[in-house]
Amino acid sequence: MSISDNKYIILLLCNIFLVIVGMFLDIGPALLILGPILAPLAINLGVHPLHFGIMMCVNLNIALMTPPMGACLFMGMIVGELKLGELVRAIWPFILAELFVLALVIYIPAITLWVPNMLGFIK
Repeated sequence: MSISDNKYIILLLCNIFLVIVGMFLDIGPALLILGPILAPLAINLGVHPLHFGIMMCVNLNIALMTPPMGACLFMGMIVGELKLGELVRAIWPFILAELFVLALVIYIPAITLWVPNMLGFIK
């Protein structure tokens, strides 16, 4: 890891990369392309694979609502009968809330691993 030895810095960079890629690529292809590349990196950092998978999904869900190619934006335009500019202005508080949730998921792994631990799926 020539960028940093701190796992949280590398996870932050990974998440920024995922949001940027997710703006232009749908969730399915992004998971199929980037999952096998980024998962070994996360595992080497000591991140649980389930935690990293949830982190990827939250990231890519945020990207679905983010311009320029956000698929959810175009569906929202149709359903709400709004223009793109109106919808983007209205959706920013929700994107900020999801970014806050993403930060919690990244830096507090117990949030994502609590239920699987309680059910005995993680040893």
